Amino acid sequence: MPALFHNAFTTPLAAIFRTEILLSSKRAAPYFMALLCAGNGLLWWGWGPASGRGWAVNADFFIAGALPVYSFMTLPLFTALFMADPVGRDFRTGVDPLIFSKPISRAAYLLGKFFGNFFVLTCCQSAFVLTWFVLQAVPKQGVITQDWKAIPYLKHFLVFVVISHLVLAAFYFAVGVLTRNGKIVYGLGVAFYPLYIAYQVVLLSSLPWRWKLALDPLVMNRGGRNFQAISAEVMNQFVVVYETDLVVNRTVMILLAAICLAIVYFRFTIAERRGKAEELTVLNLTAEFGGFYYDPPVTELARSGRFEADHSHEQVLIPNVIRTTTGLRARLLQLRAALAVEFRLLLSERSLIVLMPLAGFLSILEVAFYNIPADVSHSAAYAANTAKLLLLFVLGITVFYTGEAMHRDREVRIEPILWVAPAPNSVLLLSKFLTTVLLTLLLITLVGLAGILIQFLRGHTPVDISAYLITYSVVLLPTIVFATAVSIALNVVLRNKYFTYAASIAIGTGLLYLYNAGHNHWLYNPVLYGLWSTSDLQDSSRLMRLLALRSYTLGLGLLFVLIAHRFFSRPRSKQRT
Repeated sequence: MPALFHNAFTTPLAAIFRTEILLSSKRAAPYFMALLCAGNGLLWWGWGPASGRGWAVNADFFIAGALPVYSFMTLPLFTALFMADPVGRDFRTGVDPLIFSKPISRAAYLLGKFFGNFFVLTCCQSAFVLTWFVLQAVPKQGVITQDWKAIPYLKHFLVFVVISHLVLAAFYFAVGVLTRNGKIVYGLGVAFYPLYIAYQVVLLSSLPWRWKLALDPLVMNRGGRNFQAISAEVMNQFVVVYETDLVVNRTVMILLAAICLAIVYFRFTIAERRGKAEELTVLNLTAEFGGFYYDPPVTELARSGRFEADHSHEQVLIPNVIRTTTGLRARLLQLRAALAVEFRLLLSERSLIVLMPLAGFLSILEVAFYNIPADVSHSAAYAANTAKLLLLFVLGITVFYTGEAMHRDREVRIEPILWVAPAPNSVLLLSKFLTTVLLTLLLITLVGLAGILIQFLRGHTPVDISAYLITYSVVLLPTIVFATAVSIALNVVLRNKYFTYAASIAIGTGLLYLYNAGHNHWLYNPVLYGLWSTSDLQDSSRLMRLLALRSYTLGLGLLFVLIAHRFFSRPRSKQRT
């Protein structure tokens, strides 16, 4: 009986589990999420609530208090992204008959899909605590660190993050499997924030603290007691003990996740649901020119050795043929066609539905809920604050979506088709470059509009739109161009998406460490991290200096674009002009 159980359940489950991990490793979303979580951990370590209060960043109480906030602010949308479509993807790509032709049970299939994706999600979430764990060895002025610890990170991460998102993941997975529609899950992921905030304000705010803790799925109310009145020395020695209410809460969350998975098991069917057929996308990098058709005369070899034409066919003159893929107009038409293709492919990325709202929400979080000191004007302060918060997201989105665009053609094995297209290397590279730049510009525009709306609603008038335009165009726009150019050059030179991601993270982390250590000269700080202030953008002389430094950044971006064009791996024999 144990052997039978192992062959019928465990082996298929393990195979599907491994397959889901491998499939996730080939997508950009896990790497972007891990980078975002690691960057969040870096910010909480050096510039979080422990700064200026005397709290140790590796104290037991601080780890336990920070993780629920991190779990709420960063992770729910990513949980929806990972759990929305693992089953629907099999039916959409047509591999479901192959999978279910094997001796595999519904339970093994569903559990393998769920736990494979949840394992990858948990690994990405753990980048936050892993960053904290490593940073215990990094000294920084103003950051208090106690003796080296490991157990509190693992224990509190499992209790306050993994279990909280286990029930969310099970719910999203159930909706995705039963509806076979990932967009519904993405909508629920976006709606989680207003629904959860309304649940806190309307229902939990009027309840006693113990009931708040028991009924809160993310245990955000565990820090509801007044810790501010206790001295930092006492808090640093405080040992967190899980209350009975918290244990009951966590047990109920696990039971709810099991109930969701049981509902999926009993309601799941192998048959595909009827749906609208996907539209066919035609890849066309050439202008729509008409073709010439010519029916040549048939000739026969006579016995005398001479060619004699068969006059049964009408003889026609061959028209003059000109090259239609040269010149500026043809290049622009090719670039427009390539851009249209890149945007179609970009819009098919499911991660956009999660990353764009999340990046926008976190960028406006401070101006929405905190008082921003207005040194020059409210508009300048709002624009500068959102620009500083946007910088990290702009760099992350640029690196990962550029990598996806550069290697997508090779991964889906259509690169030879593009190579034989009558389009030069410049069109293929510029289309990917401009797509990433326009995507990040869209994010900046949305954040700017949200900042203007929040400023107006909070009564911090008058609203000066020019302050937003100057701040974003001087601070963020050259950074976008530079980061995209560097990312394209790295992808071309290294020729491996994961090497490029690792190199980008290593370079960014090293530069950030140097900048925070005071080594932030503009020659090796093209993003001007820490080299500008709100008043610099309002003073004409200092603004001209910033514009000169920005021209240096744009020049570096042009240099990296030329490097990418020079080392682009397309064979010259296939460059049709």
